Amino acid sequence: MNDSMIFQAANTVSLFCRLTIHTKKELPLRSSEIGLLIYTVKAETPVTPAMAADYFKVSKPMIAGMVKHLAAAGYLQKQPSQEDKRSYLLVPTQAAEHLTKSVYDEYFKDMQLLSENMGAAHFTRLLLLLDEANDILLKNK
Repeated sequence: MNDSMIFQAANTVSLFCRLTIHTKKELPLRSSEIGLLIYTVKAETPVTPAMAADYFKVSKPMIAGMVKHLAAAGYLQKQPSQEDKRSYLLVPTQAAEHLTKSVYDEYFKDMQLLSENMGAAHFTRLLLLLDEANDILLKNK
C-alpha cells in the first residue's frame, strides 16, 4: 500500500471517529467515565474492576483511577466481593442511573443510524472488520 492510500485511510478513520464521538460540554464526567458508568449500569451481573479493564481493554490502574473519581463524585460505590475478598464490586448509585439514562441514547445514536441505513449484513461486516483491526492494534501495544 502506498503512502497516499495510508494517508487517505488515516483521514477516513479520523473523520469516522470525530463523527461518532459525542462529547456534551455540560457533562460532569469524561467520556471514558461515562462509558464505565454505562457498562456498570447495563451489565447483567455485578462488575468488578478487572472485568471493566478486560471489557475496555485498558489497565486495571486506569479503571482504578476512574473508579476513585466516580466514587468521590457520588456515581459509584465500592462493595466488597463476597466471592473474592481481595476484590470489590462496582455498584452504580441513583445518580449514575439518572446520568446514564440521560446520555445513553445520545452515545449510541450513530450506531443505531448506521445499523438502520447500512442493513444488517453490511453493519455486521463493519463490526467484524473493526474487531479484527482492534485485535491487530491491541497485539502491537
